[in-house]
Amino acid sequence: MSLQLEKLEKNMAKLTIEVSAEELDKAIEAAYRKNKNKISIPGFRKGKAPRKMIEQMYGREIFYEDAANALIPEAYEKALEECTEDIVSAPKIDVTQIEAGKPFIFTAEVALKPEVTLGKYKGVKVDRIDAAVTDEEVDAEIDKERERNARTITVEDRAVKDGDMTIIDFEGFVDGVAFEGGKGENYPLTIGSGAFIPGFEEALVGAELGKETDVNVTFPEDYQAEELAGKAAVFKCTVKEIKEKELPALDDEFASEVSEFDTLAEYKEDVKKKLGEKKEADAKNAKEDAVIDAIIEDAKMEIPDAMLETQQRQMVEDFAQRIQSQGLTMEQYMQFTGMTAATLLEQVKPQALKRIQSRLVLEAVVAAENITATEEEFEEEVKTMAEAYQMETDKVKELLGENGKKQVMEDVCIKKAVDFVVENAKEAKAAKAKAKKKDAEETAEEA
Repeated sequence: MSLQLEKLEKNMAKLTIEVSAEELDKAIEAAYRKNKNKISIPGFRKGKAPRKMIEQMYGREIFYEDAANALIPEAYEKALEECTEDIVSAPKIDVTQIEAGKPFIFTAEVALKPEVTLGKYKGVKVDRIDAAVTDEEVDAEIDKERERNARTITVEDRAVKDGDMTIIDFEGFVDGVAFEGGKGENYPLTIGSGAFIPGFEEALVGAELGKETDVNVTFPEDYQAEELAGKAAVFKCTVKEIKEKELPALDDEFASEVSEFDTLAEYKEDVKKKLGEKKEADAKNAKEDAVIDAIIEDAKMEIPDAMLETQQRQMVEDFAQRIQSQGLTMEQYMQFTGMTAATLLEQVKPQALKRIQSRLVLEAVVAAENITATEEEFEEEVKTMAEAYQMETDKVKELLGENGKKQVMEDVCIKKAVDFVVENAKEAKAAKAKAKKKDAEETAEEA
């Protein structure tokens, strides 16, 4: 196998890969053996026709496609090992020569890792993020717990109000005529859930048990049933059942039931502590994002489209695996959401671009600051992975191999680069306060 690399515009390159004629002939012969049982030739039983007879009848190129498909993956992998450039996209393959007795030649158009010119990455200014916990936030968190522990009671002495869980019968009419799909019996509807078209649930507020209520609504212009889109309708509704949530009293008994504490005061203090830890973590993550965003803004790099598209597809594949683990296929997800593969790819595009830019600038920081990873840090990462996957550390190392170890070491360096730029960042508000203090001190000295 031989390789030639031609650099193109916008960090793209064309690899021209040549496979020997002997290897091509072997692949064609293998394709013949694989397919001969499927091919009929007059005068021969299936699978017994000589290769030359099949090629005479169907053309010499009959086995070329299978041969090419067999040769390309291995030849491309070898080319990647030989190539000294960092390739960061899936290849766009084009066969330029395939003929028995001649070398097999194909090209692979790929994206190369773009060069990054860092701007300012030390002393980046970011807004200070307040991680203090307010009493209102504590109360809101406790109210969520009360909601989770609420009991449902049946209501018979009042009309429907917002938030009620109802059971209704309904039938819809347009211009006095009932329409298909507009009728339901014993339908569970929580008022305010937004499950029905705008205006429907609001109109049921005040409806009395067992009495028919007219609900006047207008279907949205973009309603899925075109024959109803934009039309005014009347739904004749009867509320058959009303239920509401009854929240538990906010007292020591409640605290002891939902926590390990005996008093409400202790429970509140624990909620405040946990909220504080979460807000601190969120603030740390937000600061990291803000610092990296600022570094990206001041850096120069040209991201090739193929690199971005590869990242988009990888993210969609990762998403598909996650929902599949929850028992949902991508086909079902797209059916439920009305999305297509194209819209999903477009949806993840901003996040994919940010992920690429972040990695590139952090790799540039690693290089600029000569950041390295130690064997001890690698061992610590392997230990963490082993615990997460419930495996022996030696097994993890075996599965990683040399390439995996290299990737882990690079990831450690990236984490250290994040710590470095965040530690060297300046909080804008804190900086302003310091400047004001300095001005005040200078004024006092002059006085």
